Amino acid sequence: MKIAIISDIHSNLEAFNAVLRDIGEVECVLCVGDLVGYGPDPNKVIELLKILGIKSVMGNHDYATITNSAQIFNEIAAEAIYWSHRTITEENMKLLASLPEHMLVEFDNLSLYLVHGSPRDPLNEYVIPNTPDELLLQFLSQTNTNCLIMGHTHLPFYIDFKEKNTGIVLNPGSVGQPRDHDPRASYCIIDYDEDEKVTVTLKRVDYDIKKVSEKIRKAGLPEFLAERLFHGR
Repeated sequence: MKIAIISDIHSNLEAFNAVLRDIGEVECVLCVGDLVGYGPDPNKVIELLKILGIKSVMGNHDYATITNSAQIFNEIAAEAIYWSHRTITEENMKLLASLPEHMLVEFDNLSLYLVHGSPRDPLNEYVIPNTPDELLLQFLSQTNTNCLIMGHTHLPFYIDFKEKNTGIVLNPGSVGQPRDHDPRASYCIIDYDEDEKVTVTLKRVDYDIKKVSEKIRKAGLPEFLAERLFHGR
């Protein structure tokens, strides 16, 4: 059984479509939040997620867009949030508002806990690749699952604590705005075989960055948001 994990689409329709084409046949696709923010196509991203029945948790940009409150963000991110709030339709705003802060998904003996930030701070905590193992193990114990999945940092990684017989912690990276200096869209596949072995594969996909950057400029969003996509930062 294969499960696709995506995160941080950030209104980047071209990257989202490229990832969906690359995923292939899977049991389901799950999203770890931040459907909107930064990018030019929030409505189309939300509508595509809805059409495909992709389950998602809420991200910090989703929450800020719903509440139209961006005081804790930098000036560029805040401008995109206020633009998104003005642009998103009422129906799509309702869908954003309905997203849970965390989600448990179970398949036989495989349990997945999805949260955008962390189990102790669902929207805002950054869990990065060099976060101490002790804290990651604490989070796994807290969620009582095989696999803890977080987003928010835009940095893909996974750690398998199989030697401790504990589980896996992973971040699929960002579909719409990678920040690990690789501009390709990022996601991951979880493969759960008949022997209950879990394998995680981090994936990268090329997409039409130039087209997205032109859309960002046309929307009147900050130039930095168009330029950064070419550099994966």
